Amino acid sequence: MPKFSVRRRVDAYVDYVARVEANTPAEAAELANDDEAAFEWECEGPCEFDARLFITLDAEGYEIDGTQVGDL
Repeated sequence: MPKFSVRRRVDAYVDYVARVEANTPAEAAELANDDEAAFEWECEGPCEFDARLFITLDAEGYEIDGTQVGDL
């Protein structure tokens, strides 16, 4: 029986946290949004969702159209 390479793609994001001096929580978010480079961001790590995608790859590593399955 032949073997195929299948890519599994997991829906995820990475959280970062910084200490922002501000008068209110809303102001802190605005300051971070206005100049995110002004703060030291610490990575909290990835957060994965339940969504999964599986798609078969060809010999060159490209996704093969019509082989995508999963629940996004």
